[in-house]
Amino acid sequence: MSTADETMQAIPHVAKQQRARVLLGMALGDKVFALATQVAAYLVLLVLAGIILSLIVGAWPAMKAFGFEFLITRRWAPQLEPEPVLGALAPIYGTLVSSFIAMLIAVPFGLGIAIFLTELCPHRLRKPVRLAIELLAGIPSIIYGMWGFFVLGPFLANYIEPSLVAAFANIPVLNSIFSGEMVSNLSLFNASLILAIMILPFITAIAVDVFSTVPPVLKEAAYGIGCTTWEVVNNVVLPFTRVGVVGGVMLALGRALGETMAVTFIIGNSFKISGSIFAPSTTISAAIASEFAESSGLHQSALILLGLLLFVLTFFVLATARFMLMRLEKRAGA
Repeated sequence: MSTADETMQAIPHVAKQQRARVLLGMALGDKVFALATQVAAYLVLLVLAGIILSLIVGAWPAMKAFGFEFLITRRWAPQLEPEPVLGALAPIYGTLVSSFIAMLIAVPFGLGIAIFLTELCPHRLRKPVRLAIELLAGIPSIIYGMWGFFVLGPFLANYIEPSLVAAFANIPVLNSIFSGEMVSNLSLFNASLILAIMILPFITAIAVDVFSTVPPVLKEAAYGIGCTTWEVVNNVVLPFTRVGVVGGVMLALGRALGETMAVTFIIGNSFKISGSIFAPSTTISAAIASEFAESSGLHQSALILLGLLLFVLTFFVLATARFMLMRLEKRAGA
């Protein structure tokens, strides 16, 4: 056999070896990639478990000292002798009420802005308006707090809140909620309004994105049979995107529950429960931020327990949101 024939026979063998080496390298790369992603996923769970464990360890002295009464006690007196009296009811109340008021304001405005941008806004204005809305999300929370303290708070106390007090003065129940005795620059309502402004970009941005996924043919068909813009939005856009809208709203709620610096600036940090939303109050995150540096012993443990309660509350909100999304997806699939 000639040298040329031997060379021709060796070429397939060399090609097979090269192909085997390439396949081996690809398989090894896949294994390394799979292992890296698995480690990353387990690392997240490990960090989460570490946070929970550290909170429980730090809060354990307060749990033993106060027990369940910690959740229903309104008084917060860390300097009381011989033993401090510490209760979480006022921070829990402030957290829930401020978040509720913020969502009550931000959700209609956010969805309304999203509908305007996707359905009614002229094309040349859509990008500038959307960019302005998204820029609100990039402003640091401390800037919101300073603006609320120096500008928004005095404006509300001097002009808006007296008008609301006068408007509801003769209406039972509402005259207590909008009581004029507690009008102040620092109040639960002012903090709620700041929260609403802060979470508005999240709701709007997510709603715009999900509204943009609606197939144009569905809207065109609705317009073709004579539907108005409201009917198209109500019967086509919102049902098609409800899963994404609910997810965006719950994401904004999680942000509102945990916001710290802006709320600390303007809520008043008062551990009292008042029927008026114009009265000073506090939240869990504001209480921790304002007192943790000077705390020690049982006082510090109680603040850590407040953090654990906030963690549980946020987890419950996210779990509820996930359950709602699963129900909506299942219903849509049916």
